[in-house]
Amino acid sequence: MKWEEFIRKVQGLSVVETELLLAGGADPAVLQVQISRWAKAGKLIPIRRGWYLLAEPYRKTPLVETALAGLLCAPSYVSMEMGLEWHGLIPDATAMVTSVTTRRPARFVTPVGTFDYRHIQPSLFWGYTQVTIRSQTAMIALPEKALLDIVYLRHVSVSEDYLRELRLQQLSRFNLKRLMGFARRFGYPRILLAAGEIRRYVVKARKEERAR
Repeated sequence: MKWEEFIRKVQGLSVVETELLLAGGADPAVLQVQISRWAKAGKLIPIRRGWYLLAEPYRKTPLVETALAGLLCAPSYVSMEMGLEWHGLIPDATAMVTSVTTRRPARFVTPVGTFDYRHIQPSLFWGYTQVTIRSQTAMIALPEKALLDIVYLRHVSVSEDYLRELRLQQLSRFNLKRLMGFARRFGYPRILLAAGEIRRYVVKARKEERAR
């Protein structure tokens, strides 16, 4: 297969999977040699075994990290720090795309970013929404679930000092009723206690904001 033919087949895809190409009847040995050559030439970007992105000059589909996260490991949704950042609740650009999955924990370090997946049991795989970003689909935790996922998965002891260190902002976007409902749904006393601390912090911060 020549590069021009390959491009015609895959240019509209977000991710190039060798398994899909093999399903079209391509010779596995020949295809692997070609893909390796194109990767060495910088035309393809390897992101995990058998998965590639087209390099920028050849890519028609824009790179959306949050959408790519859902393709690399499914089922999963973007949560924790990246979830908070996506909603504008923390100011810092996070160093990696953080997600939760019902599968095993994983981390993919790629030329386009690091994608980290934490395991969560199926009974806690909820509290996210489907969004469309530049014509691509991403699963993003609601802000309240993103914060509670941090508390649960990182075993955080929530305090006012901890919440200040997070530098939470735009707290008007935080739904306190939903926060407490989610905390009860977790079914763990420590999560409910943490949610109560978060609620007190948000109420106090909102009052301080109005007083300025």
